[in-house]
Amino acid sequence: MTQAPDLPPVTGAWREGDPPGRRRFVTGVQVLETGPELRFTLAYETWGTLNSRASNAILVEHALTGDSHAVGPAEEGHVSPGWWDGLIGPGKAIDTDEFFVVVPNVLGGCQGSTGPSSRHPDGKAWGSRFPAVTVRDQVAAEVVLADALGIGRWAAVLGGSMGGMRALEWAVSTPDRVEALLVLASTAQASADQIAWAAPQLHAIRADPGWHGGDYHDLPGGGPHAGLGIARRIAHVTYRSEGELSQRFGRRYQEEEDPLHGGRFAVESYLDHHAGKLSRRFDAGSYVVLTESMNTHDVGRGRGGVEAALARVTARTIAAGVDSDRLYPLYHSRAIADGVAGAEFAVIGSPYGHDSFLIETEQIANLVKGLVSGNDG
Repeated sequence: MTQAPDLPPVTGAWREGDPPGRRRFVTGVQVLETGPELRFTLAYETWGTLNSRASNAILVEHALTGDSHAVGPAEEGHVSPGWWDGLIGPGKAIDTDEFFVVVPNVLGGCQGSTGPSSRHPDGKAWGSRFPAVTVRDQVAAEVVLADALGIGRWAAVLGGSMGGMRALEWAVSTPDRVEALLVLASTAQASADQIAWAAPQLHAIRADPGWHGGDYHDLPGGGPHAGLGIARRIAHVTYRSEGELSQRFGRRYQEEEDPLHGGRFAVESYLDHHAGKLSRRFDAGSYVVLTESMNTHDVGRGRGGVEAALARVTARTIAAGVDSDRLYPLYHSRAIADGVAGAEFAVIGSPYGHDSFLIETEQIANLVKGLVSGNDG
Protein backbone atom coordinates (compact mmCIF):
# COMPACT_ATOMS: atom_id res chain seq x y z
CA MET A 1 0.00 0.00 0.00
CA THR A 2 1.39 3.41 -0.95
CA GLN A 3 1.41 6.09 1.76
CA ALA A 4 -0.74 9.06 0.77
CA PRO A 5 1.60 12.00 0.19
CA ASP A 6 -0.29 14.39 2.48
CA LEU A 7 -0.29 12.05 5.48
CA PRO A 8 2.47 11.85 8.09
CA PRO A 9 4.68 8.74 7.98
CA VAL A 10 3.91 5.69 10.08
CA THR A 11 6.53 7.02 12.49
CA GLY A 12 8.65 10.13 12.59
CA ALA A 13 11.43 8.18 14.31
CA TRP A 14 15.02 8.02 13.14
CA ARG A 15 15.60 4.38 12.23
CA GLU A 16 18.61 2.25 11.48
CA GLY A 17 19.80 2.92 7.95
CA ASP A 18 18.78 6.58 8.02
CA PRO A 19 21.57 9.18 7.70
CA PRO A 20 23.17 9.51 11.16
CA GLY A 21 23.80 13.23 10.92
CA ARG A 22 25.86 14.38 13.91
CA ARG A 23 24.83 11.41 16.05
CA ARG A 24 27.28 9.12 17.74
CA PHE A 25 26.28 5.93 19.50
CA VAL A 26 27.15 3.96 22.60
CA THR A 27 25.78 0.55 23.59
CA GLY A 28 25.23 -1.06 26.95
CA VAL A 29 23.12 -3.46 28.98
CA GLN A 30 21.25 -2.89 32.21
CA VAL A 31 18.64 -4.41 34.47
CA LEU A 32 15.60 -2.14 34.51
CA GLU A 33 13.74 -1.14 37.66
CA THR A 34 10.85 -3.36 36.60
CA GLY A 35 13.14 -6.41 36.33
CA PRO A 36 14.03 -7.25 32.71
CA GLU A 37 17.48 -6.85 31.24
CA LEU A 38 17.73 -4.51 28.28
CA ARG A 39 20.50 -4.20 25.75
CA PHE A 40 20.37 -0.64 24.51
CA THR A 41 21.90 1.98 22.29
CA LEU A 42 22.07 5.65 23.18
CA ALA A 43 22.46 8.28 20.47
CA TYR A 44 24.22 11.46 21.49
CA GLU A 45 25.88 14.56 20.12
CA THR A 46 28.79 16.59 21.46
CA TRP A 47 30.20 20.08 21.03
CA GLY A 48 33.56 21.41 22.21
CA THR A 49 36.57 19.42 23.39
CA LEU A 50 36.99 17.35 26.54
CA ASN A 51 40.05 18.58 28.43
CA SER A 52 42.86 16.36 29.67
CA ARG A 53 41.33 16.08 33.15
CA ALA A 54 37.83 15.40 31.80
CA SER A 55 36.67 18.17 34.13
CA ASN A 56 34.89 20.49 31.68
CA ALA A 57 31.97 18.28 30.58
CA ILE A 58 28.39 19.52 30.76
CA LEU A 59 25.41 17.21 30.33
CA VAL A 60 22.28 18.74 28.79
CA GLU A 61 19.02 16.82 29.11
CA HIS A 62 16.18 17.34 26.63
CA ALA A 63 12.44 17.52 27.27
CA LEU A 64 9.75 15.04 26.20
CA THR A 65 9.82 15.54 22.43
CA GLY A 66 13.39 16.82 22.20
CA ASP A 67 16.43 14.87 21.10
CA SER A 68 20.22 15.05 20.94
CA HIS A 69 20.23 17.81 18.31
CA ALA A 70 20.41 20.78 20.67
CA VAL A 71 22.59 22.86 18.36
CA GLY A 72 22.69 23.37 14.61
CA PRO A 73 20.38 23.64 11.63
CA ALA A 74 17.92 21.11 10.33
CA GLU A 75 20.06 19.02 8.02
CA GLU A 76 20.52 15.52 6.71
CA GLY A 77 19.73 13.19 9.58
CA HIS A 78 18.11 15.93 11.68
CA VAL A 79 14.60 17.04 10.75
CA SER A 80 14.52 19.93 13.22
CA PRO A 81 17.00 22.69 14.10
CA GLY A 82 18.73 22.75 17.47
CA TRP A 83 16.33 23.37 20.32
CA TRP A 84 18.84 25.30 22.52
CA ASP A 85 20.86 27.05 19.82
CA GLY A 86 20.72 30.31 21.74
CA LEU A 87 22.54 28.88 24.76
CA ILE A 88 25.18 26.49 23.45
CA GLY A 89 28.10 27.49 21.26
CA PRO A 90 31.28 29.58 21.11
CA GLY A 91 30.94 32.60 23.37
CA LYS A 92 27.43 31.66 24.51
CA ALA A 93 26.27 30.89 28.05
CA ILE A 94 27.43 27.30 27.63
CA ASP A 95 30.64 28.21 25.87
CA THR A 96 31.88 25.37 23.71
CA ASP A 97 35.31 27.02 23.57
CA GLU A 98 35.49 26.23 27.29
CA PHE A 99 33.15 23.30 27.88
CA PHE A 100 32.56 19.88 26.34
CA VAL A 101 28.79 19.58 25.92
CA VAL A 102 27.06 16.20 25.71
CA VAL A 103 23.41 15.82 24.74
CA PRO A 104 22.00 12.26 24.65
CA ASN A 105 18.71 11.14 23.20
CA VAL A 106 16.80 9.63 26.10
CA LEU A 107 16.38 5.87 26.50
CA GLY A 108 12.91 5.07 25.14
CA GLY A 109 13.17 7.95 22.67
CA CYS A 110 12.97 7.82 18.90
CA GLN A 111 15.93 9.72 17.51
CA GLY A 112 18.61 7.04 17.61
CA SER A 113 18.31 5.68 21.15
CA THR A 114 16.61 2.35 21.79
CA GLY A 115 12.85 2.69 21.98
CA PRO A 116 9.65 1.18 20.60
CA SER A 117 10.53 2.07 16.98
CA SER A 118 14.00 0.46 17.23
CA ARG A 119 14.77 -2.98 15.88
CA HIS A 120 14.32 -5.86 18.31
CA PRO A 121 16.94 -8.63 17.98
CA ASP A 122 14.39 -10.57 15.91
CA GLY A 123 14.53 -7.85 13.23
CA LYS A 124 11.08 -6.39 13.81
CA ALA A 125 10.32 -3.20 15.73
CA TRP A 126 10.13 -3.48 19.51
CA GLY A 127 6.63 -1.98 19.45
CA SER A 128 4.47 -3.18 22.33
CA ARG A 129 7.30 -5.42 23.57
CA PHE A 130 9.39 -2.46 24.63
CA PRO A 131 9.57 -2.53 28.44
CA ALA A 132 8.55 0.24 30.78
CA VAL A 133 11.51 2.45 31.62
CA THR A 134 11.79 4.91 34.48
CA VAL A 135 13.72 8.14 34.84
CA ARG A 136 16.19 6.14 36.94
CA ASP A 137 16.65 3.64 34.11
CA GLN A 138 17.25 6.51 31.70
CA VAL A 139 19.90 8.02 33.95
CA ALA A 140 21.54 4.62 34.46
CA ALA A 141 21.89 4.34 30.69
CA GLU A 142 23.46 7.81 30.61
CA VAL A 143 25.95 6.69 33.25
CA VAL A 144 27.10 4.10 30.72
CA LEU A 145 27.58 6.93 28.22
CA ALA A 146 29.54 9.04 30.71
CA ASP A 147 31.81 6.09 31.50
CA ALA A 148 32.38 5.43 27.80
CA LEU A 149 33.41 9.06 27.32
CA GLY A 150 35.73 8.94 30.34
CA ILE A 151 33.72 11.49 32.33
CA GLY A 152 33.77 10.71 36.02
CA ARG A 153 32.16 13.95 37.17
CA TRP A 154 30.05 16.45 35.25
CA ALA A 155 30.95 20.11 35.64
CA ALA A 156 27.20 20.68 35.36
CA VAL A 157 24.02 18.81 34.54
CA LEU A 158 21.02 20.80 33.37
CA GLY A 159 17.64 20.27 31.82
CA GLY A 160 14.05 21.41 31.73
CA SER A 161 10.74 19.60 32.16
CA MET A 162 11.42 15.87 31.56
CA GLY A 163 15.09 16.83 31.16
CA GLY A 164 14.94 18.44 34.59
CA MET A 165 13.70 15.17 36.04
CA ARG A 166 16.73 13.36 34.66
CA ALA A 167 19.10 16.13 35.75
CA LEU A 168 17.77 15.91 39.30
CA GLU A 169 17.94 12.11 39.29
CA TRP A 170 21.62 12.33 38.29
CA ALA A 171 22.34 14.48 41.32
CA VAL A 172 20.32 12.25 43.67
CA SER A 173 21.51 8.84 42.46
CA THR A 174 25.17 9.76 41.79
CA PRO A 175 25.90 12.86 43.91
CA ASP A 176 29.65 12.43 43.56
CA ARG A 177 29.37 12.77 39.77
CA VAL A 178 27.59 16.15 39.57
CA GLU A 179 29.41 19.38 40.39
CA ALA A 180 26.56 21.77 39.55
CA LEU A 181 22.87 21.28 38.80
CA LEU A 182 20.23 23.39 37.06
CA VAL A 183 16.66 22.07 37.16
CA LEU A 184 14.28 24.13 35.03
CA ALA A 185 10.47 24.01 35.14
CA SER A 186 10.40 20.52 36.61
CA THR A 187 9.61 18.56 39.75
CA ALA A 188 10.95 16.02 42.22
CA GLN A 189 7.88 13.83 41.71
CA ALA A 190 5.00 13.91 39.25
CA SER A 191 1.83 15.37 40.72
CA ALA A 192 -1.76 14.17 40.34
CA ASP A 193 -2.46 17.16 38.11
CA GLN A 194 0.44 16.34 35.77
CA ILE A 195 -0.58 12.68 35.59
CA ALA A 196 -4.17 13.76 34.92
CA TRP A 197 -3.09 15.94 31.97
CA ALA A 198 -1.10 12.99 30.61
CA ALA A 199 -4.01 10.54 30.85
CA PRO A 200 -6.13 11.83 27.92
CA GLN A 201 -2.97 12.09 25.80
CA LEU A 202 -2.23 8.40 26.35
CA HIS A 203 -5.85 7.46 25.73
CA ALA A 204 -5.90 9.44 22.46
CA ILE A 205 -2.92 7.54 21.08
CA ARG A 206 -4.14 4.12 22.20
CA ALA A 207 -7.65 4.78 20.82
CA ASP A 208 -6.30 5.53 17.33
CA PRO A 209 -7.14 2.61 14.97
CA GLY A 210 -3.60 2.90 13.64
CA TRP A 211 -2.12 2.07 17.05
CA HIS A 212 -2.57 -1.71 16.68
CA GLY A 213 -1.71 -2.27 20.32
CA GLY A 214 1.61 -0.51 19.78
CA ASP A 215 2.71 -2.81 16.93
CA TYR A 216 2.22 -0.48 13.96
CA HIS A 217 5.80 0.30 12.91
CA ASP A 218 6.12 -2.45 10.29
CA LEU A 219 2.53 -2.26 9.01
CA PRO A 220 1.31 -0.40 5.92
CA GLY A 221 -0.86 2.62 6.47
CA GLY A 222 -0.58 5.83 8.41
CA GLY A 223 0.18 4.70 11.94
CA PRO A 224 -1.43 6.43 14.95
CA HIS A 225 -0.62 9.96 13.79
CA ALA A 226 -4.15 11.22 14.51
CA GLY A 227 -3.93 10.10 18.13
CA LEU A 228 -0.43 11.50 18.46
CA GLY A 229 -1.67 14.80 17.05
CA ILE A 230 -4.47 14.96 19.61
CA ALA A 231 -2.00 14.19 22.39
CA ARG A 232 0.21 17.03 21.18
CA ARG A 233 -2.72 19.46 21.08
CA ILE A 234 -3.60 18.64 24.69
CA ALA A 235 0.00 18.89 25.83
CA HIS A 236 0.68 22.13 24.00
CA VAL A 237 -2.14 23.87 25.83
CA THR A 238 -0.35 23.04 29.10
CA TYR A 239 2.95 24.31 27.68
CA ARG A 240 1.61 27.84 27.13
CA SER A 241 -0.16 30.18 29.53
CA GLU A 242 -3.79 31.29 29.32
CA GLY A 243 -2.65 34.89 29.18
CA GLU A 244 -0.36 34.35 26.22
CA LEU A 245 -2.96 32.42 24.23
CA SER A 246 -5.59 35.09 24.95
CA GLN A 247 -3.32 37.94 23.95
CA ARG A 248 -1.89 36.20 20.90
CA PHE A 249 -5.09 34.73 19.47
CA GLY A 250 -8.13 35.95 21.37
CA ARG A 251 -11.26 34.92 19.51
CA ARG A 252 -9.85 35.66 16.06
CA TYR A 253 -10.79 33.39 13.19
CA GLN A 254 -8.11 31.63 11.17
CA GLU A 255 -7.75 33.91 8.15
CA GLU A 256 -10.96 33.65 6.11
CA GLU A 257 -12.37 30.69 8.06
CA ASP A 258 -15.60 31.16 10.00
CA PRO A 259 -16.25 28.84 12.97
CA LEU A 260 -19.98 29.37 12.44
CA HIS A 261 -19.57 27.64 9.08
CA GLY A 262 -17.13 24.86 9.88
CA GLY A 263 -14.00 27.00 10.08
CA ARG A 264 -11.44 27.27 12.85
CA PHE A 265 -10.43 29.82 15.41
CA ALA A 266 -6.83 30.98 15.05
CA VAL A 267 -5.83 29.18 18.25
CA GLU A 268 -7.17 25.92 16.82
CA SER A 269 -5.06 26.38 13.71
CA TYR A 270 -2.03 26.97 15.95
CA LEU A 271 -2.61 23.67 17.75
CA ASP A 272 -3.20 21.87 14.45
CA HIS A 273 0.14 23.19 13.19
CA HIS A 274 2.06 21.83 16.17
CA ALA A 275 0.23 18.50 15.97
CA GLY A 276 1.21 18.11 12.32
CA LYS A 277 4.84 19.01 12.98
CA LEU A 278 5.20 16.46 15.78
CA SER A 279 3.61 13.64 13.77
CA ARG A 280 6.38 14.03 11.19
CA ARG A 281 9.32 13.99 13.59
CA PHE A 282 8.28 11.81 16.53
CA ASP A 283 7.04 8.33 17.32
CA ALA A 284 3.74 7.61 19.08
CA GLY A 285 5.22 4.62 20.91
CA SER A 286 8.01 6.74 22.34
CA TYR A 287 5.47 9.39 23.33
CA VAL A 288 3.64 6.75 25.38
CA VAL A 289 6.80 5.27 26.93
CA LEU A 290 8.27 8.64 27.87
CA THR A 291 5.02 10.05 29.18
CA GLU A 292 4.65 7.03 31.45
CA SER A 293 8.26 7.43 32.63
CA MET A 294 7.41 11.00 33.61
CA ASN A 295 4.28 9.83 35.42
CA THR A 296 6.32 7.39 37.55
CA HIS A 297 9.05 9.95 38.30
CA ASP A 298 9.62 10.21 42.05
CA VAL A 299 13.11 10.77 43.41
CA GLY A 300 11.88 9.67 46.82
CA ARG A 301 10.69 6.20 45.76
CA GLY A 302 12.52 3.62 47.87
CA ARG A 303 14.74 6.32 49.38
CA GLY A 304 12.70 7.36 52.37
CA GLY A 305 10.72 10.03 50.55
CA VAL A 306 11.49 13.16 48.56
CA GLU A 307 13.00 15.05 51.47
CA ALA A 308 15.52 12.29 52.18
CA ALA A 309 16.35 11.95 48.49
CA LEU A 310 16.99 15.66 47.99
CA ALA A 311 19.22 15.68 51.05
CA ARG A 312 21.60 13.41 49.11
CA VAL A 313 22.37 16.13 46.55
CA THR A 314 25.77 17.77 47.02
CA ALA A 315 25.86 19.72 43.75
CA ARG A 316 25.78 23.49 43.62
CA THR A 317 22.09 23.77 42.67
CA ILE A 318 19.66 26.19 41.07
CA ALA A 319 16.00 25.19 40.82
CA ALA A 320 14.15 27.60 38.55
CA GLY A 321 10.45 27.80 37.80
CA VAL A 322 8.36 29.93 35.45
CA ASP A 323 5.87 32.33 36.99
CA SER A 324 3.23 31.57 34.30
CA ASP A 325 3.75 27.78 34.18
CA ARG A 326 0.49 25.93 34.70
CA LEU A 327 1.97 22.45 34.19
CA TYR A 328 4.80 22.79 36.72
CA PRO A 329 3.77 25.67 39.01
CA LEU A 330 6.48 27.48 40.95
CA TYR A 331 5.98 25.49 44.13
CA HIS A 332 7.54 22.42 42.46
CA SER A 333 10.80 24.27 41.88
CA ARG A 334 10.70 25.87 45.29
CA ALA A 335 10.32 22.44 46.90
CA ILE A 336 13.50 21.25 45.15
CA ALA A 337 15.41 24.33 46.27
CA ASP A 338 14.15 23.96 49.83
CA GLY A 339 15.18 20.32 49.94
CA VAL A 340 18.73 20.69 48.61
CA ALA A 341 21.25 22.17 51.00
CA GLY A 342 22.41 25.60 49.86
CA ALA A 343 20.28 25.56 46.69
CA GLU A 344 19.06 28.72 44.99
CA PHE A 345 15.44 29.18 43.95
CA ALA A 346 15.00 31.34 40.85
CA VAL A 347 11.91 32.63 39.07
CA ILE A 348 11.80 33.05 35.30
CA GLY A 349 9.41 35.88 34.56
CA SER A 350 7.64 35.13 31.31
CA PRO A 351 4.19 35.16 29.71
CA TYR A 352 4.96 32.01 27.74
CA GLY A 353 4.21 29.38 30.37
CA HIS A 354 6.04 26.07 30.60
CA ASP A 355 7.83 26.51 27.27
CA SER A 356 9.63 29.55 28.67
CA PHE A 357 12.67 27.42 29.54
CA LEU A 358 13.15 27.07 25.77
CA ILE A 359 12.18 30.65 24.90
CA GLU A 360 13.60 32.98 27.54
CA THR A 361 17.18 32.62 26.36
CA GLU A 362 18.58 35.66 28.14
CA GLN A 363 17.15 34.71 31.55
CA ILE A 364 18.26 31.08 31.19
CA ALA A 365 21.70 32.23 30.03
CA ASN A 366 22.13 34.29 33.20
CA LEU A 367 21.21 31.29 35.34
CA VAL A 368 23.65 29.06 33.44
CA LYS A 369 26.45 31.60 33.73
CA GLY A 370 25.89 31.85 37.47
CA LEU A 371 25.88 28.09 37.78
CA VAL A 372 29.11 27.39 35.91
CA SER A 373 31.07 30.47 36.98
CA GLY A 374 32.43 28.61 39.98
CA ASN A 375 33.82 25.80 37.85
CA ASP A 376 37.50 26.01 37.00
CA GLY A 377 37.24 23.68 33.99
